[in-house]
Amino acid sequence: MNIATSFCAVAALTLAASAADTMKRENFTRTPDDRAVERFTLANKNGVTARIITYGATLTELHAPDRNGKFADITLGFDTAEPWLGSHPYFGVIAGRYANRIAGGKFTLDGKTYTLATNNGPNHLHGGITGFDKRIWTPEPAGPNALRLSYASPAGEEGYPGTLTTSVTYTLTDDNELRIEYRASTDAPTVLNLTNHAYWNLGGGADILGHELLLHASRFTEVDATSIPTGKLPAAAGAMDFSKPKAIGKDIAALKDTPGGGYDHNWVLDGWAPGKLVPAAELHDPASGRTLSVSTTEPGIQFYTGNYLKALPGRGGKTYEKHGGLCLETQHFPDSPNHPHFPGTVLRPGTDFRSTTVYRFGVRK
Repeated sequence: MNIATSFCAVAALTLAASAADTMKRENFTRTPDDRAVERFTLANKNGVTARIITYGATLTELHAPDRNGKFADITLGFDTAEPWLGSHPYFGVIAGRYANRIAGGKFTLDGKTYTLATNNGPNHLHGGITGFDKRIWTPEPAGPNALRLSYASPAGEEGYPGTLTTSVTYTLTDDNELRIEYRASTDAPTVLNLTNHAYWNLGGGADILGHELLLHASRFTEVDATSIPTGKLPAAAGAMDFSKPKAIGKDIAALKDTPGGGYDHNWVLDGWAPGKLVPAAELHDPASGRTLSVSTTEPGIQFYTGNYLKALPGRGGKTYEKHGGLCLETQHFPDSPNHPHFPGTVLRPGTDFRSTTVYRFGVRK
């Protein structure tokens, strides 16, 4: 080993040790087949704290202050380990290999049709029966207050072609930003759509209908009765118009006859271009003063109002009911492999997938 190589190796070890010192690492639980699940805690100088487990690369907690400086966890989740390994509505997970829906569980790539599990009515949802949310990811420090988790998905897993190597890096900055950076590569053509599926409730109250939302989007993807896009991208008007901040509950009754009886749609972000970080959403809870802004390099954002939550025991003795939390999932559009005019989701060998989403937490007096 030459001097330059030795210096690089020492520097890398020093960085890893320094990064490890900025986060807490602990055993969380073990899976039924006796595999270890770890938990990592990131905390910035302002007291904002994020906790991530290696099962599903899941964001399990995010603690942020209100206008009076009182900290609370503003995500939905569980107090104990066992429910995180069970059946739950994707709380905080990384959804993949393809987040959101694929119609009929089928798509055609390079003239070959692939068949996936249909785990959401007639459609494929969030990567299938055993998607990325149910896999154990390999952790490593990635710098100060940064955690990288990696997973190699073998060819044929859940019906997808190609061996896909994916990493997700969570970084908590002193600007109260949680940055999520996605990277992926493949050895054969495949389709890919990754997102984080955290449920937010900025006030910790019973529902999110009083939260005020602005979406930087003037169009949305129209969907059918099974939440599959029709291919049309109409103007976001009436109940779908969030071009100015408005209470989520203001127009939600207009969607009573839609699947789930609430918002569960993809909005098309204004000003998007490949690789460009654009503003996506601004959320405010008037009761607590907490705010959440979202920016992303993805072309869309799925706004979901927890329509299917029902009598689910949750954190702190709470029972999560309909509209108990909301999701702001940055993504490519649902069912893009079957809509050639949507931004493409095909990943080919020799091309690296890169995506960044930033959640910034604040307060409004």
